[in-house]
Amino acid sequence: MVLTLAGCGSTVTVPDPQVSPEVRAACEQVITSVPGQVLGKQRRGTSGRLSAAWGEPPITLICGIAEPEAMQRDTRCFEVNGVGWFAEEGQGGWLFTTIGRRATVQVGVPARYAPEAEALVDLAAAVKVGNPAHKACL
Repeated sequence: MVLTLAGCGSTVTVPDPQVSPEVRAACEQVITSVPGQVLGKQRRGTSGRLSAAWGEPPITLICGIAEPEAMQRDTRCFEVNGVGWFAEEGQGGWLFTTIGRRATVQVGVPARYAPEAEALVDLAAAVKVGNPAHKACL
């Protein structure tokens, strides 16, 4: 996933993924439920309707993405407040992708916010809204 980031305080450019009507409906509920702050950072505008961002550099949430290639059937995951996540180190931080939800959600957290997984505590409730689990995190 490549994000184009604009200057401080401006809109974060995050293209919307192509999704089915069912996934779009789940994502819209997730996005309308995200908190105003994540890790104490204020929410910012995004160019896409299926995304959200907080802080500078931005913590990003994108709903409706395809599962990452690195996430396999036997992938190990961890759970935060009832949401299963797959973690992979990205360029300059970590990417966390939900496991077993109707709409796949990915959260990108820059290394500046270490420990990066703390952001998931703030986002777990929103990820569950209208986006039920169909597979447990094992």
